[in-house]
Amino acid sequence: MKQRIKQSFICQDIKQYQTNQTLVDTHVPTVGDVAVFEVLSIGKHKTIQGTDKRLVTILPGDRIMAAFGTRYATAQFEGYVPGGICPEYHILGAGGTVGLVASSHSRFASAGPTTLKLVGWVTNAQGDVWNTIRQKEQLMKPFTGAISHSTRVILSVGSSMDSGKTTTAAKMVQGFSEAGYRVAFIKLTGTIYTKDCDLVYDHGAAEVADFGLLGYPSTYLCTATQLLGLYETLMHHIKAQDKAFVVIEIADGLYQRETEMLLRNRAFMNGIDAVVYSAGDSLSAIQGYQVLRDMHIVPVALSGLFTASPLLVKEVSERLYSPVLSIDELARGVLMQYLEMPMSVSAS
Repeated sequence: MKQRIKQSFICQDIKQYQTNQTLVDTHVPTVGDVAVFEVLSIGKHKTIQGTDKRLVTILPGDRIMAAFGTRYATAQFEGYVPGGICPEYHILGAGGTVGLVASSHSRFASAGPTTLKLVGWVTNAQGDVWNTIRQKEQLMKPFTGAISHSTRVILSVGSSMDSGKTTTAAKMVQGFSEAGYRVAFIKLTGTIYTKDCDLVYDHGAAEVADFGLLGYPSTYLCTATQLLGLYETLMHHIKAQDKAFVVIEIADGLYQRETEMLLRNRAFMNGIDAVVYSAGDSLSAIQGYQVLRDMHIVPVALSGLFTASPLLVKEVSERLYSPVLSIDELARGVLMQYLEMPMSVSAS
């Protein structure tokens, strides 16, 4: 009996394909290349997200379909696409991103990554290795920035991974939506996994989208041109011109490569109406605020994990001018009264 292949979310568009085993020892992977793997051992990832978004349990001996990609996740894995043929590979992200782990958070040191063996390349009718990015490249629009001027664009950034930016984005969307506005959400950077988009959709977003729409297993190490193209394309996809607000989340922290590239990109920031900054504690809130000021960006408000502690809120409020809003205040739409505040400051 033919063994069932558990297809990961990044491979959701692959319906008809062949599995080519003759290329296993010769084809060097690139970002977006799709293959079938045998699960050798279970480490951090015990499940993958299937094409229907369901978390699918994986076991040693299972065969899964996934795509090569990179990952930057300070609380999880740093990983890359190898430059040659390897005896085994690692699951970098549950949405189906595979590569080689370069470093990991200490909490995963004992378990390690889930390991895989490549058993065959997924090929199309022409015999070419299926690449999720190339398959969608005709959808990519060149960056103009014009569409951002037809709506109010709010950017959610944070001090680090797990600082509360997605919850901040979700609560902003809830506040706008309950006030009667049509709102959309874009997760512009990160590693493929629908959890964040699903959370914000459940909080009232009319439309949600992320970089996976264009076939990207992750955005780590993307060029500025690619990032801006993703932004333009996703803004068109969610019909930004028909929304009162578009909330955009950029993954990880202010020092992360793609985050810093976008924040320092004048063309991108010219289309942003306000920035909301999330942090985990008072020191990261204050220091991150200063980092943004050095980029000539003044957050319209601060939020994130630190707002769960009245003492941390007090420490920040005594030292900064920007308002500090809890997630409950964001959900009640309090942010709207601050949206006329200027975001940029003049270079000193």
